[in-house]
Amino acid sequence: MSFHMKNRHGRRGLQAAAISLFSLLASAAHADWNGLNMTEGVTILSKKIYSLHMLILWVCVALAVVVFGVMIYSLITFRKSQGAVADTTLVHSTKVEIVWTIIPIMILVGIAVPIAKTLIEIEDMGHVDVNIKVTGYQWKWEYDYLGQNVSFFSTLRRDSDKARQLGSGVDPKDVPNYLLEVDNHLVIPANTKIRFLLTANDVIHAWWVPAFGMKKDAIPGYVNEIWVQVDADKLGTYRGQCAELCGQDHGFMPIVVDVVSPAEFDQWLREKQAEQKLAGNSPTAPTDPAPATAVEKTVASTAPAVSQQ
Repeated sequence: MSFHMKNRHGRRGLQAAAISLFSLLASAAHADWNGLNMTEGVTILSKKIYSLHMLILWVCVALAVVVFGVMIYSLITFRKSQGAVADTTLVHSTKVEIVWTIIPIMILVGIAVPIAKTLIEIEDMGHVDVNIKVTGYQWKWEYDYLGQNVSFFSTLRRDSDKARQLGSGVDPKDVPNYLLEVDNHLVIPANTKIRFLLTANDVIHAWWVPAFGMKKDAIPGYVNEIWVQVDADKLGTYRGQCAELCGQDHGFMPIVVDVVSPAEFDQWLREKQAEQKLAGNSPTAPTDPAPATAVEKTVASTAPAVSQQ
Protein backbone atom coordinates (compact mmCIF):
# COMPACT_ATOMS: atom_id res chain seq x y z
CA MET A 1 0.00 0.00 0.00
CA SER A 2 2.76 2.41 0.93
CA PHE A 3 4.56 1.57 -2.36
CA HIS A 4 1.49 2.56 -4.41
CA MET A 5 1.07 5.73 -2.35
CA LYS A 6 4.68 6.69 -3.01
CA ASN A 7 4.24 6.09 -6.75
CA ARG A 8 1.08 8.17 -6.76
CA HIS A 9 2.80 11.05 -4.94
CA GLY A 10 5.77 10.73 -7.28
CA ARG A 11 3.55 10.98 -10.36
CA ARG A 12 1.77 14.00 -8.91
CA GLY A 13 5.13 15.64 -8.27
CA LEU A 14 6.22 15.04 -11.88
CA GLN A 15 2.91 16.38 -13.17
CA ALA A 16 3.25 19.52 -11.04
CA ALA A 17 6.81 20.03 -12.25
CA ALA A 18 5.73 19.56 -15.89
CA ILE A 19 2.86 22.02 -15.48
CA SER A 20 5.22 24.58 -13.92
CA LEU A 21 7.72 24.12 -16.75
CA PHE A 22 5.07 24.53 -19.45
CA SER A 23 3.67 27.59 -17.68
CA LEU A 24 7.13 29.14 -17.54
CA LEU A 25 7.76 28.45 -21.23
CA ALA A 26 4.33 29.80 -22.17
CA SER A 27 4.86 33.02 -20.22
CA ALA A 28 8.30 33.49 -21.78
CA ALA A 29 6.91 32.89 -25.26
CA HIS A 30 4.07 35.34 -24.61
CA ALA A 31 6.55 37.96 -23.35
CA ASP A 32 8.56 37.74 -26.60
CA TRP A 33 5.55 37.33 -28.92
CA ASN A 34 5.76 40.94 -30.15
CA GLY A 35 9.31 40.32 -31.32
CA LEU A 36 8.32 37.51 -33.67
CA ASN A 37 6.70 39.64 -36.34
CA MET A 38 8.19 42.25 -38.64
CA THR A 39 8.16 45.76 -37.15
CA GLU A 40 6.04 48.42 -38.83
CA GLY A 41 8.56 51.26 -38.79
CA VAL A 42 7.95 55.02 -38.80
CA THR A 43 8.15 56.01 -42.47
CA ILE A 44 5.71 55.88 -45.37
CA LEU A 45 7.67 53.16 -47.14
CA SER A 46 8.23 51.05 -44.02
CA LYS A 47 4.48 50.96 -43.41
CA LYS A 48 3.77 49.99 -47.01
CA ILE A 49 6.35 47.21 -46.78
CA TYR A 50 4.79 46.05 -43.50
CA SER A 51 1.33 46.01 -45.11
CA LEU A 52 2.66 43.87 -47.97
CA HIS A 53 4.25 41.52 -45.46
CA MET A 54 0.97 41.10 -43.57
CA LEU A 55 -1.03 40.65 -46.80
CA ILE A 56 1.24 37.84 -48.00
CA LEU A 57 1.33 36.30 -44.52
CA TRP A 58 -2.46 36.02 -44.37
CA VAL A 59 -2.61 34.69 -47.94
CA CYS A 60 -0.14 31.97 -46.90
CA VAL A 61 -2.19 31.25 -43.77
CA ALA A 62 -5.38 30.93 -45.82
CA LEU A 63 -3.68 28.59 -48.30
CA ALA A 64 -2.30 26.49 -45.44
CA VAL A 65 -5.75 26.21 -43.83
CA VAL A 66 -7.34 25.08 -47.11
CA VAL A 67 -4.61 22.63 -48.14
CA PHE A 68 -4.05 21.06 -44.74
CA GLY A 69 -7.78 21.08 -44.05
CA VAL A 70 -8.42 19.01 -47.17
CA MET A 71 -5.54 16.69 -46.29
CA ILE A 72 -6.73 16.13 -42.71
CA TYR A 73 -10.34 15.63 -43.83
CA SER A 74 -9.23 13.09 -46.42
CA LEU A 75 -7.04 11.19 -43.94
CA ILE A 76 -9.85 10.97 -41.39
CA THR A 77 -12.80 10.28 -43.71
CA PHE A 78 -11.21 7.98 -46.29
CA ARG A 79 -9.19 5.68 -44.09
CA LYS A 80 -9.06 1.92 -44.30
CA SER A 81 -10.62 1.40 -40.88
CA GLN A 82 -13.77 3.12 -42.16
CA GLY A 83 -13.98 0.75 -45.11
CA ALA A 84 -12.55 3.14 -47.71
CA VAL A 85 -11.12 1.51 -50.83
CA ALA A 86 -8.44 3.21 -52.90
CA ASP A 87 -9.48 4.29 -56.42
CA THR A 88 -6.70 2.99 -58.63
CA THR A 89 -8.37 4.07 -61.89
CA LEU A 90 -7.99 7.85 -61.40
CA VAL A 91 -4.55 8.67 -62.81
CA HIS A 92 -5.29 11.88 -64.72
CA SER A 93 -7.86 14.69 -64.66
CA THR A 94 -7.58 17.61 -67.08
CA LYS A 95 -10.12 19.66 -65.14
CA VAL A 96 -8.20 19.28 -61.87
CA GLU A 97 -4.90 20.25 -63.54
CA ILE A 98 -6.48 23.35 -65.09
CA VAL A 99 -7.97 24.40 -61.76
CA TRP A 100 -4.76 23.97 -59.76
CA THR A 101 -2.85 25.89 -62.44
CA ILE A 102 -5.25 28.83 -62.80
CA ILE A 103 -5.80 29.40 -59.06
CA PRO A 104 -2.06 29.81 -58.19
CA ILE A 105 -1.62 32.15 -61.17
CA MET A 106 -4.52 34.30 -59.94
CA ILE A 107 -3.03 34.36 -56.42
CA LEU A 108 0.42 35.36 -57.72
CA VAL A 109 -1.00 38.11 -59.93
CA GLY A 110 -3.09 39.41 -57.02
CA ILE A 111 0.05 39.60 -54.88
CA ALA A 112 2.26 41.01 -57.65
CA VAL A 113 0.12 44.09 -58.28
CA PRO A 114 0.56 45.76 -54.85
CA ILE A 115 4.21 44.61 -54.72
CA ALA A 116 5.01 46.21 -58.08
CA LYS A 117 3.21 49.40 -57.06
CA THR A 118 5.30 49.66 -53.87
CA LEU A 119 8.57 48.88 -55.69
CA ILE A 120 7.87 51.70 -58.13
CA GLU A 121 7.18 54.06 -55.23
CA ILE A 122 10.43 53.03 -53.52
CA GLU A 123 12.38 54.11 -56.60
CA ASP A 124 10.48 57.38 -57.05
CA MET A 125 12.96 60.16 -56.18
CA GLY A 126 10.74 63.01 -57.34
CA HIS A 127 9.44 65.90 -55.22
CA VAL A 128 12.35 65.69 -52.76
CA ASP A 129 12.62 68.42 -50.12
CA VAL A 130 16.07 67.73 -48.62
CA ASN A 131 19.10 65.98 -50.15
CA ILE A 132 21.77 64.50 -47.89
CA LYS A 133 24.93 62.86 -49.20
CA VAL A 134 26.10 60.03 -46.95
CA THR A 135 29.71 58.85 -47.28
CA GLY A 136 30.97 55.79 -45.47
CA TYR A 137 34.50 55.60 -44.10
CA GLN A 138 36.37 53.05 -41.99
CA TRP A 139 34.74 53.52 -39.50
CA LYS A 140 32.56 56.64 -39.51
CA TRP A 141 29.94 58.44 -41.56
CA GLU A 142 30.07 61.84 -43.23
CA TYR A 143 26.82 63.74 -43.78
CA ASP A 144 26.63 66.58 -46.30
CA TYR A 145 23.39 68.58 -46.58
CA LEU A 146 23.57 69.46 -50.27
CA GLY A 147 23.01 73.13 -51.05
CA GLN A 148 22.93 74.05 -47.34
CA ASN A 149 26.69 74.41 -46.60
CA VAL A 150 26.46 71.95 -43.72
CA SER A 151 28.58 68.82 -43.44
CA PHE A 152 30.09 66.86 -40.57
CA PHE A 153 31.44 63.48 -39.52
CA SER A 154 29.57 61.12 -37.20
CA THR A 155 31.77 58.77 -35.16
CA LEU A 156 31.30 56.30 -32.32
CA ARG A 157 31.13 58.29 -29.08
CA ARG A 158 34.25 58.26 -26.93
CA ASP A 159 32.71 56.55 -23.88
CA SER A 160 31.56 53.58 -26.02
CA ASP A 161 34.91 53.51 -27.81
CA LYS A 162 36.76 53.42 -24.49
CA ALA A 163 34.50 50.75 -22.98
CA ARG A 164 35.04 48.41 -25.93
CA GLN A 165 38.80 48.37 -25.46
CA LEU A 166 40.23 45.30 -23.70
CA GLY A 167 41.45 46.14 -20.23
CA SER A 168 39.73 49.52 -20.15
CA GLY A 169 38.16 48.79 -16.79
CA VAL A 170 34.87 50.31 -17.96
CA ASP A 171 31.73 48.20 -17.66
CA PRO A 172 29.78 48.47 -20.95
CA LYS A 173 26.55 48.19 -18.95
CA ASP A 174 27.34 51.59 -17.43
CA VAL A 175 27.57 53.25 -20.86
CA PRO A 176 24.22 54.55 -22.19
CA ASN A 177 23.43 53.11 -25.65
CA TYR A 178 26.70 51.20 -25.71
CA LEU A 179 28.07 51.00 -29.29
CA LEU A 180 24.90 52.72 -30.55
CA GLU A 181 25.79 56.35 -29.79
CA VAL A 182 27.74 58.88 -31.85
CA ASP A 183 29.28 62.29 -31.30
CA ASN A 184 27.21 64.05 -33.99
CA HIS A 185 23.63 63.01 -34.72
CA LEU A 186 22.09 63.25 -38.17
CA VAL A 187 19.07 65.58 -37.94
CA ILE A 188 16.13 65.42 -40.37
CA PRO A 189 12.65 66.98 -40.38
CA ALA A 190 9.51 64.90 -39.99
CA ASN A 191 6.77 64.82 -42.63
CA THR A 192 9.39 65.75 -45.26
CA LYS A 193 10.71 63.67 -48.15
CA ILE A 194 14.44 63.16 -47.57
CA ARG A 195 16.70 61.79 -50.29
CA PHE A 196 19.90 60.05 -49.17
CA LEU A 197 22.70 59.73 -51.73
CA LEU A 198 24.97 56.93 -50.55
CA THR A 199 28.61 56.42 -51.45
CA ALA A 200 31.86 55.37 -49.75
CA ASN A 201 35.45 56.52 -49.58
CA ASP A 202 37.26 53.20 -49.09
CA VAL A 203 35.28 49.92 -48.97
CA ILE A 204 31.64 48.93 -49.30
CA HIS A 205 29.46 50.01 -46.38
CA ALA A 206 25.66 49.89 -45.95
CA TRP A 207 23.52 52.60 -44.36
CA TRP A 208 20.69 51.03 -42.38
CA VAL A 209 18.20 52.36 -39.84
CA PRO A 210 15.67 49.54 -39.18
CA ALA A 211 12.82 51.89 -38.18
CA PHE A 212 13.07 53.58 -41.60
CA GLY A 213 12.58 50.29 -43.45
CA MET A 214 15.30 51.05 -46.00
CA LYS A 215 18.87 49.79 -46.42
CA LYS A 216 21.26 50.19 -49.32
CA ASP A 217 24.98 49.73 -49.94
CA ALA A 218 27.39 52.65 -50.02
CA ILE A 219 29.91 51.72 -52.74
CA PRO A 220 33.15 53.59 -53.58
CA GLY A 221 32.88 55.43 -56.92
CA TYR A 222 29.14 54.82 -57.15
CA VAL A 223 26.05 56.63 -55.87
CA ASN A 224 23.02 54.75 -54.54
CA GLU A 225 19.90 56.53 -53.39
CA ILE A 226 16.99 55.95 -51.04
CA TRP A 227 14.29 58.21 -49.66
CA VAL A 228 12.45 58.34 -46.37
CA GLN A 229 9.56 60.37 -45.00
CA VAL A 230 8.92 60.01 -41.29
CA ASP A 231 5.36 60.52 -40.00
CA ALA A 232 4.76 63.83 -38.26
CA ASP A 233 3.83 62.09 -35.00
CA LYS A 234 6.97 59.92 -34.91
CA LEU A 235 9.47 62.48 -33.62
CA GLY A 236 12.40 60.99 -31.73
CA THR A 237 15.80 59.33 -32.02
CA TYR A 238 16.33 56.27 -34.21
CA ARG A 239 19.42 54.12 -34.31
CA GLY A 240 21.05 51.83 -36.83
CA GLN A 241 24.42 50.46 -37.90
CA CYS A 242 26.52 49.71 -40.92
CA ALA A 243 25.07 46.50 -42.36
CA GLU A 244 28.05 45.49 -44.49
CA LEU A 245 31.21 43.67 -43.35
CA CYS A 246 33.53 46.62 -43.94
CA GLY A 247 36.50 45.68 -41.73
CA GLN A 248 37.67 44.80 -38.25
CA ASP A 249 35.77 47.69 -36.60
CA HIS A 250 32.60 47.12 -38.64
CA GLY A 251 30.54 46.80 -35.46
CA PHE A 252 31.63 50.21 -34.22
CA MET A 253 30.14 52.62 -36.79
CA PRO A 254 26.57 53.23 -35.61
CA ILE A 255 23.99 55.58 -37.10
CA VAL A 256 21.89 57.90 -34.95
CA VAL A 257 19.13 60.02 -36.50
CA ASP A 258 17.14 62.69 -34.69
CA VAL A 259 13.73 63.28 -36.28
CA VAL A 260 12.45 66.75 -35.36
CA SER A 261 9.68 69.06 -36.48
CA PRO A 262 10.32 71.20 -39.61
CA ALA A 263 10.56 74.34 -37.45
CA GLU A 264 13.14 72.72 -35.17
CA PHE A 265 15.06 71.49 -38.20
CA ASP A 266 15.18 75.00 -39.69
CA GLN A 267 16.53 76.36 -36.42
CA TRP A 268 19.12 73.57 -36.13
CA LEU A 269 20.18 74.11 -39.75
CA ARG A 270 20.68 77.87 -39.22
CA GLU A 271 22.71 77.24 -36.08
CA LYS A 272 24.83 74.62 -37.84
CA GLN A 273 25.41 76.94 -40.82
CA ALA A 274 26.53 79.74 -38.51
CA GLU A 275 28.76 77.37 -36.55
CA GLN A 276 30.46 76.01 -39.66
CA LYS A 277 30.78 79.46 -41.22
CA LEU A 278 32.54 80.65 -38.05
CA ALA A 279 34.82 77.62 -38.12
CA GLY A 280 35.58 78.26 -41.79
CA ASN A 281 36.61 81.85 -41.05
CA SER A 282 38.90 80.83 -38.19
CA PRO A 283 42.67 81.42 -38.68
CA THR A 284 43.40 77.68 -38.55
CA ALA A 285 40.89 76.77 -41.23
CA PRO A 286 42.19 76.03 -44.76
CA THR A 287 41.70 78.94 -47.17
CA ASP A 288 41.27 76.91 -50.37
CA PRO A 289 38.75 74.09 -50.44
CA ALA A 290 39.86 70.71 -51.76
CA PRO A 291 38.80 69.97 -55.36
CA ALA A 292 35.58 68.02 -55.69
CA THR A 293 35.93 64.33 -56.37
CA ALA A 294 34.21 62.60 -59.26
CA VAL A 295 31.64 61.11 -56.89
CA GLU A 296 30.82 64.55 -55.43
CA LYS A 297 30.38 65.98 -58.94
CA THR A 298 28.05 63.10 -59.79
CA VAL A 299 26.01 63.67 -56.64
CA ALA A 300 25.77 67.40 -57.28
CA SER A 301 24.68 66.88 -60.87
CA THR A 302 22.03 64.27 -60.07
CA ALA A 303 20.55 65.87 -56.96
CA PRO A 304 17.44 68.03 -57.53
CA ALA A 305 17.25 71.47 -56.05
CA VAL A 306 16.78 71.57 -52.30
CA SER A 307 13.71 73.42 -51.18
CA GLN A 308 14.35 76.30 -48.84
CA GLN A 309 12.30 76.22 -45.68
